[in-house]
Amino acid sequence: MSDARAKFLTGSLFRHVTVMSLTSSVGLLAIFAVDFIDMIFIAMLGKAELAAAVGYAATILFFTTSFGIGLAIAAGALVARALGAGDAALAAERRTHSLLYGVLLSLGFAALTWVFLPQLVSLLGATGEVAELAVGYLRIVVPSLPLLVIGMMAGAILRAHGDARRSMMATIWGGVTNAVLDPVLIFGLGLDLTGAALASVAARVVIAGTAMVPIMRHYGGVGRPTAAGMLRDLVPLAAIGLPAILTQLATPAGQAIVTRAMAVYGEAAVAGMAITGRLSMLSFAVIFALSGAVGPILGQNFGARDFERVRAGFRAALLFTGIVVVTVSALLFVLRAPIAGLFAAQGITRELVYLFCGPLSLLFFFNGVLFVANAGFNNLGHPFWSTFLNWGRNTVGMLPLVWLGSATLGASGVLIGQAAAGVIFGLLAWGLARRVMQTPDEVPEGMASEYSEIGRQGRLMALLHLRR
Repeated sequence: MSDARAKFLTGSLFRHVTVMSLTSSVGLLAIFAVDFIDMIFIAMLGKAELAAAVGYAATILFFTTSFGIGLAIAAGALVARALGAGDAALAAERRTHSLLYGVLLSLGFAALTWVFLPQLVSLLGATGEVAELAVGYLRIVVPSLPLLVIGMMAGAILRAHGDARRSMMATIWGGVTNAVLDPVLIFGLGLDLTGAALASVAARVVIAGTAMVPIMRHYGGVGRPTAAGMLRDLVPLAAIGLPAILTQLATPAGQAIVTRAMAVYGEAAVAGMAITGRLSMLSFAVIFALSGAVGPILGQNFGARDFERVRAGFRAALLFTGIVVVTVSALLFVLRAPIAGLFAAQGITRELVYLFCGPLSLLFFFNGVLFVANAGFNNLGHPFWSTFLNWGRNTVGMLPLVWLGSATLGASGVLIGQAAAGVIFGLLAWGLARRVMQTPDEVPEGMASEYSEIGRQGRLMALLHLRR
């Protein structure tokens, strides 16, 4: 392919990628903005231990949410396949059985997590009053996991029916609920961290309800489960759900490593980590949305066997990532003082916020590369490469770099080590993706249709529910 044609295709697809990513990011921005404001409210209480407790609790909740994401991926994929085959009856049965499995499994997982909360929080490095606050917060939120799983699975089922708008609105209404109740419960009723936990539970109730109502009204609702049908759907549900859960658990595993390393430097450091985590989600929401937007573009062109456009779509996504990261990083650098002031950040907390609003935010480009590459793997028939890269980055990549950063640069080094792992595995993902796209005939034809919906569901679910 000539350089001129390559540039033309990249430019054409760049506009497509831009429109898809910006429109997809609307729902994410709403959710991440609520989480950001939530942290501001907690910081306004003037107690570093409260923000630190939220940081520890968020890591545990990340694990429970990832479990639900895997179930949602499987439900959405199974229903989508049945609908694609024109079998509405099978789709209805799978909808019923998937939701029932989701409720039963999440009840068990929530109960197991609830029992061992003190040990889990201690494992992350929390001690004393901060540990008690984190456990108290989680005691309220964790039992609502089945509600969140219902909302996530129902949202995936809605998307399988092509009803992305109602799926997105369920999450937005949950975010609005959280945003309204946070100041009322935290400040109005003086409930502090308990108020924040209750607001999160209420948001989960709303997400579950507003996702299920359209299914009941427009898509046949939930029928009566049968033993034969439950057994029949267990194998495909597990075949998709287990790998999906394993893939999703990689990120909270990495976050647990970072949290444990940061705990050594005290409550203020953990609070700074929690703030930068929410700030990164809000600042780069459009990059998170990009992974869900570019996947279908790559998958559709792969399905059409138009490999030139597959490669051009990948290049366009990387170009978009670079432009967004540089622009956002410049804004963060200029606004770093007001941002730190929003959280009344002092000392090490302020240092970590300043560190992120500068060189570390620029390194987010490599996270974007990893997102885009994973979208490619999921849509080009190599879904387990995503699993390998996610776990590699968050274990063998994260552990030595975080340890080295901590040993040489203290709390700042923990975040630097985390970012360095993203750089290494982002570059590795870039190389592997180029190899896949340069040798497309090695990919079995039709594999994209098996995995494109699974990958898309997983990325979107992770983004919309990461902090819920």
